[in-house]
Amino acid sequence: MFDGLDMSKMQEMLGGMQEKAKELEEKMKSTSFAVKGGGGLIEVSANGAGEIVDITIDDSLLEDKDSLQILLISTINDALKMAEDNKKSQALNMFGGLNPFGAK
Repeated sequence: MFDGLDMSKMQEMLGGMQEKAKELEEKMKSTSFAVKGGGGLIEVSANGAGEIVDITIDDSLLEDKDSLQILLISTINDALKMAEDNKKSQALNMFGGLNPFGAK
């Protein structure tokens, strides 16, 4: 069943993939996504690793706690979705178009 399988080449290939994954992770941390919500009253920035790195809130929202909470949740979710979509896209490129995330 495993005749002709060169384990050293397989280990070399896996090592190369691990190195590419580390490079991709570093690249994603330096990538930034800014999303505006509420007509620009809130801006949330996330890096490609899915970490929120900055939030800007217009002073006019500080008086309306309910609106502020709704807009923050929505805008943060949009920023995290952008980061996740980018992460998947970068991984697909790394795997040469093979989709490890299933058919989508």
